[in-house]
Amino acid sequence: MRLNEASFGGATAVEGYGPGFFRAGGAVWHGAILIRPEGVAEWGGYDDIAALLALAGQVDVLFLGTGNVIAHPPGPLRAALEAAGIGLEAMDSPAACRTYNVLLSEGRRIAAAMLPVG
Repeated sequence: MRLNEASFGGATAVEGYGPGFFRAGGAVWHGAILIRPEGVAEWGGYDDIAALLALAGQVDVLFLGTGNVIAHPPGPLRAALEAAGIGLEAMDSPAACRTYNVLLSEGRRIAAAMLPVG
């Protein structure tokens, strides 16, 4: 079997995660994060819709990591993102990390807002 190393072209990938933290952009982030190809920022959770709406026109899809298990995003959050033209895919945070990295390596216009596991 031939393995190839993923290339992110200088974009910020998720390097790891654990109970209450994420590792991305060469740093450890405690709590919820918003990760975009150009960097990582703290995210205020489901009530911080403004940070997500600021992505309008920059990303096509936002992956929403809901923590340990998949959960439905709040209706107002989904409606606001759809109105702004941002697709939303909710999944547990480990799956969101993996999916974000795969699509990032393909050069897609994506971001991920993730709640920590544990």
